[in-house]
Amino acid sequence: MSFEFSNNPLGAREDFRRARRRAALQEIVFQFKGKSSDLLSYDDVVHKLKGLEVSAQLLKDIPIDSIVGSVGRYRDFNRRFLPRDGINSERWARVKMAMTGLKGVPPIEVYQIGEAYFVKDGNHRVSVAREMGFSHFQAYVTQVQTKVPLALNVEPDELILKAELAEFLEKTRLDHIRPGADLTVTVPGQYVALFEHINVHRYYMGLEQRREITYVEAVLHWYDTLYQPVVDIIHKQGMLQEFSGRTDTDLYLYITQHRTELEERLGWDITAETAAGDIEPRSSGYRATSEPIRNIYKHQGTSKPQSALVKGRLFVDILVAIDGCDSGWSSLTHAALIARRENGARLHGLHIVPVRSERHGPKMEELQNNFNDRCRKFDLSGRLAIDAGKRIRRICQRARYTDLTVMCLTGGQTDTKLSEGLRTLLRSCPRPVLVVTQEESPLDRILLAYDGSGLAREALYTAAYLAGQWGIELAVLTVHDAQISADNIQQRARHYLESHGIEAIYITEQKVAIVQAILNTVKEQNSNLILMGAHGRNAPWYINVGSAVAPVLQQSNQPVLICG
Repeated sequence: MSFEFSNNPLGAREDFRRARRRAALQEIVFQFKGKSSDLLSYDDVVHKLKGLEVSAQLLKDIPIDSIVGSVGRYRDFNRRFLPRDGINSERWARVKMAMTGLKGVPPIEVYQIGEAYFVKDGNHRVSVAREMGFSHFQAYVTQVQTKVPLALNVEPDELILKAELAEFLEKTRLDHIRPGADLTVTVPGQYVALFEHINVHRYYMGLEQRREITYVEAVLHWYDTLYQPVVDIIHKQGMLQEFSGRTDTDLYLYITQHRTELEERLGWDITAETAAGDIEPRSSGYRATSEPIRNIYKHQGTSKPQSALVKGRLFVDILVAIDGCDSGWSSLTHAALIARRENGARLHGLHIVPVRSERHGPKMEELQNNFNDRCRKFDLSGRLAIDAGKRIRRICQRARYTDLTVMCLTGGQTDTKLSEGLRTLLRSCPRPVLVVTQEESPLDRILLAYDGSGLAREALYTAAYLAGQWGIELAVLTVHDAQISADNIQQRARHYLESHGIEAIYITEQKVAIVQAILNTVKEQNSNLILMGAHGRNAPWYINVGSAVAPVLQQSNQPVLICG
């Protein structure tokens, strides 16, 4: 690159006028891009970022492009250090002549914050040097340390975020007690919410421990037990890829806010993982029912110890449909049995009334108290929500926030009514459904009706989990018909179960209808839990619901777990 140097007053003043015109044009360009053309104010930056001088002056060459601000003259030049109105042309011209003459000019003085430099003395020299195309300039540099780093491309408005972060770190000292913790956000005002989270956490810590909790204690405990677990969920679910441009802290606040909204709307306690999954973008064909099962048994066909395969719980949150009748409490009894086997799963009771006006009153209060008393008796965590609308529709809408739906089959329902209700439930419910009777069952002897269909495989995965995790007996039934060979189909189930170290009894039937075969085998094996898919092979689901699931429910007094 070559430069033309003006070494006379007239030429230097003309250079100044060209620089002023360029500055005016750049103002328009910056405005069009929606960005600020202002230099950063050193005093403002140091105040906001809690800066502290940490070193003496050091003479070195610095990149001119890295100079982003000024100590006192940040309004006199734009971000490119072109002169604005108010700059004396004579002084600028004299500097230009000095820099092109033999005498030269002394080094400038700057402060360094992160990657950025701020001119303490020598603003005109920097302006002329940029106009002349210099890439570096000699400077006396004083290092300034701040709570948060400063990048070269920072905009003045972005300083608000950095200032809020600096204040947050100054008060919480998280950068000291948890070095490397990154709590940056992309929206101003978010640290107010974080302060509130810490203060509330400190309050409840004091109540629980019955002592005064120091602020540092509260910050550390909040970070380790509330913040970091949610961040782990964010990374586990890959949410940063779905919400590009957002940070861990952005999503932490988003998830906790959504969790609070869900709890207020549903009347249940919701986990952070459930809230995170609810806001994660999903594809239109997503079926969440089978995912937990596949995650637990993802190494199909490998021979591994049972304890290595079953690392988690399949049913952490259980929806319990309460109909308000004495016989209907059987659903809570069976759900409580499952919750205890799942190491204290949470019970989410749901009672549906026809209209919203019936959600309150003495009867509903009595129902709430009854539910709470029974949960305490079972020594389990549970909350009953009272909603209004169509029963099956509301159950299906809320099932997405749980892992299993339990409902009681009460007497007095006609075959038509039962079939219609099941069709709606199994078509819309995104989770397995356990239909129980009024008689209490120990749920320790499973009969799996297996025909090799897609949903039968889901039932197989569930059976493997229950037999392995709960240590209960399992029998597998396959019925031969004109389209399938029972022995061939059942061999697949046998291979899967044996590869996971799970023992079972294998039964095949011929020349017997599927419903009758299930009923006969239940009696012969003394089974007390029937496990099956909502529909079978090569037939529309609505036919199979009417011809298999509904008759089994009507004719058997045993609970039926349906994978739909």
